[in-house]
Amino acid sequence: MKLGELSVNRIGLGAMRVIDNGSIWGEPSDRAKALKVLRRALELGVNFFDTAESYGPHTSEVLIAEALHPYPKGFVIGSKCGIARPRASRWDADGRPEKLKQDLEGSLKRLRLERIDLYQLHTVDPKVPLEVSLGALADMQREGKIRHIGVSNFNVNQLERARKVANIVSVQNRYSIVDRASDDVVDYCQKHGMAFLPWYPLGDGQVLKGSKVKKLALKIEATPAQVALAWLLARSPVMLPIPGTSSIAHLEENVAAEKLKLGDDDFRSL
Repeated sequence: MKLGELSVNRIGLGAMRVIDNGSIWGEPSDRAKALKVLRRALELGVNFFDTAESYGPHTSEVLIAEALHPYPKGFVIGSKCGIARPRASRWDADGRPEKLKQDLEGSLKRLRLERIDLYQLHTVDPKVPLEVSLGALADMQREGKIRHIGVSNFNVNQLERARKVANIVSVQNRYSIVDRASDDVVDYCQKHGMAFLPWYPLGDGQVLKGSKVKKLALKIEATPAQVALAWLLARSPVMLPIPGTSSIAHLEENVAAEKLKLGDDDFRSL
């Protein structure tokens, strides 16, 4: 599928969970294992990694560069800006232009890049008009430090406002079989040719417990996680799931879902 003009495979990797603690703070419990997960994803054909300045903070980006730099041709990295983390329990919106510029410069350094392929505003800061935040990203895009701009945790109204300021190629919202509050955003993205990146595509494990999902998994000889991801892929051609994990086994299971095609009746059953 397309992310802007870039071609990426239909399942990416959310690189938040390589930091294998609930707060996504500090270092992974096993650094060598985290690096192996990132490298294995690339071996499996995953060519889009999604990360953020706030994951760690900084740790996820550092690990990606340590594992994979110099990056192979066709490899696409998306990162995010606009979240302050004064301590492990805090995820505070901060969309001030000076914060976003600081975030970008830090991400470029940590990822060892001169330009980030996809740079996303992590959320709307209620204290800063989204036009101001996105205007800062557009300025940095004109400077050549950002290839494409995306947004995260946006509704349709906010997305329409954003598109008046910058060319938005993607939206990253929480979405899964059990959480379809962004159905209208998915449809909007499909109509306008933007990628939709569902975060928590497995619903933090809740999806896997659903009776319909488990029943269909038995029927088609797949795992519940694969069924959940295949449903997302069937939901829209602009869907780009980014399941995260700190386990190579789960990673391989998730990536294999790209080859699983749900029939129309099976899709509707969910």
